[in-house]
Amino acid sequence: MSSPIDNAALDQLFRTARSYNGYHDRPVTREQMEAIWDLMKQAPTSANCLPARLVWCESADAKAQLASCASGANADKIKKAPVTVIIAMDMAFYDHLPTLFPPADARSWFAGNDALIAATAFRNSSLQGAYFIMAARALGLDTGPMSGFDNAAVDAAFFAGTSIKSNFIMTLGYGDPATIFGKLPRPHFDTFNTIR
Repeated sequence: MSSPIDNAALDQLFRTARSYNGYHDRPVTREQMEAIWDLMKQAPTSANCLPARLVWCESADAKAQLASCASGANADKIKKAPVTVIIAMDMAFYDHLPTLFPPADARSWFAGNDALIAATAFRNSSLQGAYFIMAARALGLDTGPMSGFDNAAVDAAFFAGTSIKSNFIMTLGYGDPATIFGKLPRPHFDTFNTIR
């Protein structure tokens, strides 16, 4: 049985952690990128399907290409972040299930069922994006998840001719506190929860 983690860890992961709009001029290393992946891949997905596919836009050219697909202030955030990551989803994720889920013929559950494929890919790649945030925070990094971009344009620019589609975007680095707002309201348990 696991023991609760301490308050400092809870603060770092949840209570004082923030979504950043800008970052200090400090690089994110390849080792840190791999460490994020090595943590987030451990967390659960349906039948271990792991549909997320990540594109780490580190070069100025890659960030500019991605920024051209974004709206408003998001373009500038993408270009200025040390790394901006496309959290995408492989719509053919089930082809990997013979390796990823050997206890059963899980591929047959999905093949030919487009509605189930779409729902599973979206749900689980979104989960993996959330795991990304927590892994980055656990490793001392900060993130800025965002929508506000043209998915079709991103897919054409980065995933043309593949079975991969974009889900959302994540900036990554060492957050600059000057770029965030005050903590926004978080409701009491009773506001949005029901126990039955």
